[in-house]
Amino acid sequence: MILVNKHSPFIRCKKGLLIVLLLFSCIGLKAQSGRVNTYNTIGWYNYFGNYRLSDKISLHAEYQWRRTPLLSDWQQSLLRIGVNYQLKPSVLFRVGYAWAETFPYGDVPINVYGKTFSEHRMFQLLQFSQPEGRFDFTHRFMLEQRWIGRFSSAALQQEDDYVYANRMRYMFRTVYRLRKDARKYPLPYVAAYDEILIGFGKNVAVNIFDQNRLGCLLGVKLNSNWTIEGGYLNQILQFSRLVGGQSVMQYNSGMILNAWHAVDWRRKKK
Repeated sequence: MILVNKHSPFIRCKKGLLIVLLLFSCIGLKAQSGRVNTYNTIGWYNYFGNYRLSDKISLHAEYQWRRTPLLSDWQQSLLRIGVNYQLKPSVLFRVGYAWAETFPYGDVPINVYGKTFSEHRMFQLLQFSQPEGRFDFTHRFMLEQRWIGRFSSAALQQEDDYVYANRMRYMFRTVYRLRKDARKYPLPYVAAYDEILIGFGKNVAVNIFDQNRLGCLLGVKLNSNWTIEGGYLNQILQFSRLVGGQSVMQYNSGMILNAWHAVDWRRKKK
């Protein structure tokens, strides 16, 4: 547990970081005049697994089944795997790999030819947990190295090139337990989070502001192994290409369902 008082450098740093991220978001959203706006209804259905091997080491696996509108068609398929190292009870470090398939959806597809394209990523994650009474605060920082599939002509059925891009992400999530005793199950809670994604590097193109994701959730921790939650999701996404000389902003909203699974594979001490 991190013991933090309201005057600590950690709190001041956190407030400053949030202000900077909000400014980035405002720049990305407001500095776009004469842009193309598109709207979609989405449904994201996700599994997150954590498989503990020792007190410090665990494996992470997740799959995100992203659909539009809500269920009928593909938006994106995302598989992510990684290795966790628990630096201390409140600090987690993860490295891993992700594979995404993005499909043509909506009035303006992300790919210029309206084709499905692959993306491969390496990522590094640092996560801080901060419990305060019934609240649990989480700060997640992530760096991604991305190889995004590209077609040199509309006649191709598969990517013939990959563009390298960098992206950094910050998510702030807060959970409020609806019952004081956190040791009794089922344990209901409400949660909210916001994540901003910022592109950087020589291939950033027009989307320095890449995405913003906002979620409001109702969840229940069923036992020490399973947690489920669901609620409202809002995604704002800026394309990395122009359409008719104009930037494209995509506004997606809908529902999100998450299942969290914790498995302890540590050998029991005799």
